[in-house]
Amino acid sequence: MSVGTSSAPGGRDVRRPPEPRYGDPAELGIDPDELPDGLVVADEHGRVICFNSAAERITTVAAQDVLGQRLDKALPLEDLEGRRWWQLTDPYGGLAIRVRQPERNLLLPGGREVLVSARYVRTEPTGPVRRVVVSLRDTEARRRTERSHAELIATVAHELRSPLTSVKGFTATLLAKWERFTDDQKRLMLETVDADADRVTRLIAELLDISRIDSGRLEVRRQPVDIGAAVGRHIQAYVAAGLSADRFLLRIEQPLPALWADPDKIDQVLSNLIENAVRHGEGTVTIDVTPATSPREGEDVGTSVTVSDEGTGIPEESMNRVFTRFWRGSKRGGTGLGLYIVKGIVEAHGGTITVGRAAGGGAEFRFTLPVSAPAYLT
Repeated sequence: MSVGTSSAPGGRDVRRPPEPRYGDPAELGIDPDELPDGLVVADEHGRVICFNSAAERITTVAAQDVLGQRLDKALPLEDLEGRRWWQLTDPYGGLAIRVRQPERNLLLPGGREVLVSARYVRTEPTGPVRRVVVSLRDTEARRRTERSHAELIATVAHELRSPLTSVKGFTATLLAKWERFTDDQKRLMLETVDADADRVTRLIAELLDISRIDSGRLEVRRQPVDIGAAVGRHIQAYVAAGLSADRFLLRIEQPLPALWADPDKIDQVLSNLIENAVRHGEGTVTIDVTPATSPREGEDVGTSVTVSDEGTGIPEESMNRVFTRFWRGSKRGGTGLGLYIVKGIVEAHGGTITVGRAAGGGAEFRFTLPVSAPAYLT
């Protein structure tokens, strides 16, 4: 690589640094073993000249055993119908206008699936192939996604079947034998149908929330929110339902910064966290509402809400799975989607949520919402 010169004022030559050669692996110092995907390169004779460490991991074959071998022997791939892939594609003797093979699922010996794509390197558009560059990707990440989708479908089917069976059973019974039941019996069955319909509605709302969170389309309509009053309403609802007021302790540190958030979604977060503390925790459920301050400047940067109980808490080994789909802890019940949605709502507001162990030994959830502007200014 040459070093350029130019003339400075006064006729003095000034050396310029060499211009970078973008995209040249030798210049960039890229090691094939640093690549996250498997890389296999064959020369113009079809002999393997590169087999990186990711390719070794994916194929469980050592590079020293395949370097110098023919590509079809080093990488004996078959399609899902059992046909030899290299014989079908024929990179060296096939159409001279082809430059690549799109990514597809293929099978290694033993039936292990891999995602394979290939690039044919030619020195001229229809010239002979000088290199075949093959990319290998493990399908485990895709399988995890597919399993997650399958689990979601199975969970939804299970959760829908129970209330719909109840609704169908009671309505069919009432229609067939209306005159045989007393008014109290009719009311009881209709109340059960109403409760089950609410359960189905909540499940559908959760599914819609998950869809919006996963696609990044969860809308946040910011309005002024009195977070202390919102928490108070949830506590009053539990007391009205029969729980003792002594079960709850609400502490609000004043003054709080102005909070602009989506009131319906914040209610959803509070409802889920308080319900979890009541249902799965023990003793007093404590809700602390405090201003969140910057550790450096000491100024208010948002509002924090901490919900804690005095139960057994969450095992340490489960802490990192609390906000994932279908996590239900030690007790069954619910869809296991609530905390996943809570995390999505908080993060859609630009906030953070954490879980830990409370001073009383139970679980402690803390979410912080930053200072923000109303919706019409964003």
